[in-house]
Amino acid sequence: MSESLNGGPPKSFYWIAGLALIWNLMGLGAYVSQVTTSPEMLAGMSDAERALYENLPAWATAAFAIAVNAGALGCLLLLFKKALAVPILILSLVGVLVQHFNSFVLMGALSIVGPAGAAFSATVVVIGVYLVWFANNAKAKGWLS
Repeated sequence: MSESLNGGPPKSFYWIAGLALIWNLMGLGAYVSQVTTSPEMLAGMSDAERALYENLPAWATAAFAIAVNAGALGCLLLLFKKALAVPILILSLVGVLVQHFNSFVLMGALSIVGPAGAAFSATVVVIGVYLVWFANNAKAKGWLS
């Protein structure tokens, strides 16, 4: 990320923030899908998948909501070049970590989602860490006010 000629963020900053917003909006869609899962949809799942949904604690669902809503808000704040993006994206990352702690440590979801699901979850964490770094870096360069 090199600075543009006028001292503001380069075009790549906006591309990254915009793509990250789309990523978080897809996460928001996944959250809505999870909380609106119908009995018919549950009936189509394996017993193990259904047990994950039915035994999901409210605090883990809240962590998912915080992760995706804070992520989307943080990316919008990045696009508007606001320093508030940094703590909001940190909050989003904390939500992701709490949600994944529940899924993989407390509920043993790895045996259900398999390596592909674990790889996707790891990608979510990596992107969350990257966005916190990206926002901190933009703030340090004076691109966020």
